[in-house]
Amino acid sequence: MTSRIDIHPTAFVHPSAQIYGHVSIGPRASVWCNAVIRAECAHVEIHEGANVQDFVMIHTDPGKPVVVGPYTSVTHHVTLHGCRIEDHCLIGINATVYNGVVLGAGSAVGQHAYLKDDMDVPPGSVVVGTPAKIIDTRDNRLRHRINAEFYMRNAECYRAGHHRAWDGPEFEAWFAATMQRLQGEYA
Repeated sequence: MTSRIDIHPTAFVHPSAQIYGHVSIGPRASVWCNAVIRAECAHVEIHEGANVQDFVMIHTDPGKPVVVGPYTSVTHHVTLHGCRIEDHCLIGINATVYNGVVLGAGSAVGQHAYLKDDMDVPPGSVVVGTPAKIIDTRDNRLRHRINAEFYMRNAECYRAGHHRAWDGPEFEAWFAATMQRLQGEYA
């Protein structure tokens, strides 16, 4: 079977990212510096507005695809392996999410957390520790969407060769308008 890599025209994939197998990257999603996505035996889906940050490793197992839901941020050095991440999640730096995990919408995973095989995390959970435990429940969707919006803006700027997307008066104006729009959307 040959590779099938589908990248939406509005998605951003940094030239140093390595992507192999059956992978789809949705509208306004981004895959950043030195990320690796290997999908030799199951598929990987990165949905709209999601970001896969620097040095992330995504890998599949037979019958264990990886799905990253819309407006989710997979932060630096995270490992995702055969798991499903629903929409509006944030996975903290250096966390590992392993085979069969389902992370419910709007959940937050703390830095260095380890989510063991087949953990089922309800929507809106805050998950920390090794092994990971749910310590709180709250609606994180707006906070996580803001982070995703930062990365969507950053991707547009990187595409244009501008590497200071989060600085200066233009950014401040964009941020104020974005906050106003999102607060109305998530009210």
